Amino acid sequence: MSETIGSFVNEAHGSVHSGAGPQYNVYLQAAASLLREQAGTRRLAIAKSDRDHLDQRFVPPPRLQRAREELRRSHTVLVDGLPGSGRRTAALMLLHELSESRGSLHELPDTADDRTVSPLDAQDINDGDRLLLDLSEADESRYVAVQQALSDFRSSLLGHDAHLAVVLPHHLGYLLQSDLRRFTVEIGRPSAKRVLARHLRCEDIVPSAEELSGRDLAGYLAHAPMRGVAELADRIRHGRNTAGAERGFSDWLSAALSRQQDQSARVAADTSTEHGGRRRALMLSLAMFHGTTPGAVLQATNTLLDILSHPPDPVPRLDRADLHAEFDGIGAETQPDGRVWFRHTGYDSAVREHFWTFLPDIRRQLRDWFRICLAEPALTPRDRSQAVERFAEQSLRTDRPEDLAWLAHQWTGRGARAQLVADAAQALARGLDDDRHGRSFRQQIYEWSKSTETSTGLREVLIVVCSEAMARSHPDQALVRLHHLARGTQGSTGARAQVALTRLARSDDRLYRRMLDRLGAGITQKQWGVDIDLFLAVADPVRLVASRRVRESLAGCWNAALRRPVDSWSPTVRQWLDACADDRRRDCVLEVLVAACAADNRVSGQLYRVALDWQRADTRQAEVREDIVGCLLRKINAAQGIEPYPHSYEHTVRHRDRGTS
Repeated sequence: MSETIGSFVNEAHGSVHSGAGPQYNVYLQAAASLLREQAGTRRLAIAKSDRDHLDQRFVPPPRLQRAREELRRSHTVLVDGLPGSGRRTAALMLLHELSESRGSLHELPDTADDRTVSPLDAQDINDGDRLLLDLSEADESRYVAVQQALSDFRSSLLGHDAHLAVVLPHHLGYLLQSDLRRFTVEIGRPSAKRVLARHLRCEDIVPSAEELSGRDLAGYLAHAPMRGVAELADRIRHGRNTAGAERGFSDWLSAALSRQQDQSARVAADTSTEHGGRRRALMLSLAMFHGTTPGAVLQATNTLLDILSHPPDPVPRLDRADLHAEFDGIGAETQPDGRVWFRHTGYDSAVREHFWTFLPDIRRQLRDWFRICLAEPALTPRDRSQAVERFAEQSLRTDRPEDLAWLAHQWTGRGARAQLVADAAQALARGLDDDRHGRSFRQQIYEWSKSTETSTGLREVLIVVCSEAMARSHPDQALVRLHHLARGTQGSTGARAQVALTRLARSDDRLYRRMLDRLGAGITQKQWGVDIDLFLAVADPVRLVASRRVRESLAGCWNAALRRPVDSWSPTVRQWLDACADDRRRDCVLEVLVAACAADNRVSGQLYRVALDWQRADTRQAEVREDIVGCLLRKINAAQGIEPYPHSYEHTVRHRDRGTS
């Protein structure tokens, strides 16, 4: 690559959009909705609902049983296979099949984040966890480093009765260490026809054997990656839903396959015989904004010519051809709805690939051109979303992920239209979901989340992207980034980051434990006051309170919270006292609060006074609340080494009340 993904930051000039106001909130909500709508198309998603969806459509590849047996025997399996054979899906399904009685299924972080330790951290393992490690696109140095750390990591894995499935980089097979070969299983390619049939059946489409035996379909299935087969099934479903059942499966299939036709030779011939720069600019503009209005295509064409410093046409405008003739000259036409399309299916995709492949010296200018074009008011949200997907496809294919990151940065800056926040979010989400470049986007978002120079507008987009995209595939890394955003962001944007972080931390027991650990470490460092606010929002008096590790984390955080003004923590204490109505949890909850006082008379007294106010606030539960406060008092006395008085409980309460008032 000619640029690193973070090299563009210094190109931005001026301050950025503040993100304030109700109208801007509407655009943020639109961005979140867009990412949720696109969630079903993400390849790297690992959430339970996504796995269930995938399981219904999964066809076991050859030698999967051997991989299954290896995973159950040694708690580790290394899944190898040719690209396109479905290695990641197979590894994910192996873990999905295991018991869910303990632990959780999650993907190991692929960035170091706040840690500078081994590339595999035993702290990521909990009892009964099912862990996925995707190295399919790892480079040599990372692959070697992970292998060197795997032995110690496996020891911790076995100690926690956890399981690990690793997706190997097939292109680096020569680097696989000999001691790891015994865990390796190379899966085969599943039957593409069976995969297609399974996907279609899940959509209530059941073609006959004859309908699945055509020459065109067989030719496509012979070489298509499993991802491509799934996409073909989705296009067939789309054809059924739009064309209607009366057309029949053959028509749906024909239309779906037509989009796979390779038009590259036709495009190459057309561009080689056409020497006019304007016509080539028109071809690319229509290819990028395919299906938009003639005015939008014309604006994009003129902008591209300006960006490339193309000399103006000296012929008077009325002496030149109009757009109808120009579109006809490049094989396009305007449909009755007023939108322009190429006549040949797949031609637009081939044009984009041709320009990005064979004109590599103008890729940077194409990025600048696209930034300007997307701000064109004539484009609808759907037009922009489709264009972002097309640009992202070419940028990632040609190893220019930095172009997407740069665009997201620009679209959240001062002077950018507020409507572009959804497009910035989509660009980042698309990068996160890319097999080869997803890791670099996670790293870039980490750097942005920590930087004090990150604009408010970009922070708003990062909150949405972490919550709606990254959390579905890499929730641990989303948690870390949201935590940094919550720490370093003020005002309403900071509040949104805190809400998003709290929601994610509460979504899973493992993430809840990790959040407590992070808050405990941050509170100890006394660097981020907001960590105490986050703790009071996240802390649950019931969740995992039977765990000694969790109780210790809770007590450590409460220790700092109770030394703040009483009004800041008393509402949370009342919620915790409410939880004590359950006798099974009362001792654990009160032990945490008392341990947090650390035998400090002043703090213990403040806690007790809050408890007394809570007791008196509801006379309907007077007896239960009296018992709870009495239990709290006894634990406070025991922590301070005070022997129980040989008097009645009521006398003890009155005596203690006078002593702490």
